[in-house]
Amino acid sequence: MRAPFRSRWRPWLAAALLLLTPQAWSQAQAPADLPQLPPMRALPSLGDGGEMTLGEERRIGDQIARSIYRDPDYLDDPLLADYLQQIWRPLLDSAQARGELPPDADQRYAWRLLLLREPSVNAFALPGGYLGVHMGLLATVASADELASVLAHELSHVSQRHIARLLTQQSRQAPWMIASMLLGVLAASKAKNADIGNAAIVGGQALALQNQLNFSREMEREADRVGYGIMTGAGFDGAGFASMFDKLQQASRLNDDGAFPYLRSHPLSTERMADMRARRALNEVATRDRAGPSPALHALMSARARVLGETRIERLQALAQAGRTNAAPLRDPATLSLRYAATLAAAQLRDAGTAQEQLGRLLSALPDDAAARQAISLLALEAMQLTQSERMAGLERATLRQQALASPERAALLLGARSAAAPPDARALDSASQQLQTWLALHPDDIPAWQALATVAQQQGQPVRAARAMAEAQRAELDLAGALSRMKSAQTLARQQGQSDHAELSIIDARTREFERLLQEQFCEEREQRDAVCQKPR
Repeated sequence: MRAPFRSRWRPWLAAALLLLTPQAWSQAQAPADLPQLPPMRALPSLGDGGEMTLGEERRIGDQIARSIYRDPDYLDDPLLADYLQQIWRPLLDSAQARGELPPDADQRYAWRLLLLREPSVNAFALPGGYLGVHMGLLATVASADELASVLAHELSHVSQRHIARLLTQQSRQAPWMIASMLLGVLAASKAKNADIGNAAIVGGQALALQNQLNFSREMEREADRVGYGIMTGAGFDGAGFASMFDKLQQASRLNDDGAFPYLRSHPLSTERMADMRARRALNEVATRDRAGPSPALHALMSARARVLGETRIERLQALAQAGRTNAAPLRDPATLSLRYAATLAAAQLRDAGTAQEQLGRLLSALPDDAAARQAISLLALEAMQLTQSERMAGLERATLRQQALASPERAALLLGARSAAAPPDARALDSASQQLQTWLALHPDDIPAWQALATVAQQQGQPVRAARAMAEAQRAELDLAGALSRMKSAQTLARQQGQSDHAELSIIDARTREFERLLQEQFCEEREQRDAVCQKPR
């Protein structure tokens, strides 16, 4: 039986260049008198990626991400994922406008955000443009600006190729071997014992590599400065950097358990904190007209992360009961957050009565914000689905589902499709199928959308199409072997049933050949790195 994710992740993420390790941060306070710094300018990279190519870096990231996708603590929540994208896309655009990223960065990097059901205040970067965000971070940040500061810092580690440079400095091994070393420490901290952790890292070479995979102070300062320029260029308030440092410093006092001292990378120095505060003082940015999530929407998504990151029944029960003695229809973010969390927690517990009561209080204080209203409407639909209710707090499930399926937003489409499938509604299923296929034609790597299409097709009595959709979901999860096996199953099933849909069968045959080619290429690349013998297929 494998160890739970939260007991395995810590040494692996450190080896994979963890940014925010709360137990590592110093407890020094920034001085009151801030140094005078010159205005922020775009900074050049400290160097290229050394001997490691972008392709090699991407393959390492793919291998690690493949393991994350299979872990039960990986979470792809539509609402939280869409919220993160509202912050992430402006940061990417800003980085490209500043010249920090090449014009073809979207093709060369994965740019995938991975949500992990972890309570710690953390985020991390992986080779190849994968970024991880812990639920504890989303639940803790007080504003979109603070979250943007973390993502911008991580983006800067990727854009400046810190990961590739560190790997090149420390190892002449092939990328597949480096990835194996990183993945080899997954079980290192099950017992939270440093000796056991060291023993799990096979060979002194791997341990030496891990010990050296700490961002240098120079790289940390560069990521701070470049990240600051990226986030302010995207219209976020630079004060988010300084206030985020304060939160991380507080987290260090709560989470340091003394285990794995070699994980203590990325020190939060007084110098770094003072630097960001001084830059904020000297580079004021307007925040009134900037684009980005509103405070009301941030409060709702922070509450959502707090609930979805919770695994203890007693904590969910406490969240569900919160605020029941105060029925005042307050519209401030704190009250909205409290009632949103209470409604979702009650729905997770399948407590229809409490969910309806808390939802009613939430609806009585709807904010004057379209995005926040939409999030609350989707929460109502989700609560009805979880509690198997057709009506709640004066709202009809069928009406909310129809509105969700007609919405151009991804989160609304996915939640609408899930509602259409359980219990199945023929008309809603048809609509969901059409909308999902249209969406996937433009976003072929959307894993939850493929999974939703598979569920919808199964409910429609189309097992062949469902099997093909699940194969595509596995392909998007970077599991080519599983995707090929699933696609061949769809191929066999289609022929056994005498598939009359020749277009569907043609797609399955073509995708089977494509998966075979991709899998063979992957095998050849890995083997070439070992012995330079295998030839790529033509």
